[in-house]
Amino acid sequence: MGKRANEPAVWFLFGTGGFVAGYLLPVHILLFGILFPLGVFTGPGYEGVLHLVEHPLVRLYFMVLFFFGFFHAAHRLRLTLVDFLRIKHLETALGMVLYTAAALCTLTGVYLALTV
Repeated sequence: MGKRANEPAVWFLFGTGGFVAGYLLPVHILLFGILFPLGVFTGPGYEGVLHLVEHPLVRLYFMVLFFFGFFHAAHRLRLTLVDFLRIKHLETALGMVLYTAAALCTLTGVYLALTV
């Protein structure tokens, strides 16, 4: 029996992160980046957003958003660099660097979500 690969777990993070990036982030960008500033909808204001962010489910939502989004970006960047720069021999080291960066960014996001 050969050594088991960790690729299914990495592809799960990539796929879920793709869903998060494709379906959830555009809603945030549309609302807070376009519609509220243009006055199409009345923005919730600072106090409203702060009250919303203090709710535990919203904090959990942001943690999930950070976790899967950063790991999706790390995996996509690793595959892109390996394919375009033809550095297959550095794939393991590059993966370690990128996934460590994703973990650190996630921990920073979780810290910020919990301390607001």
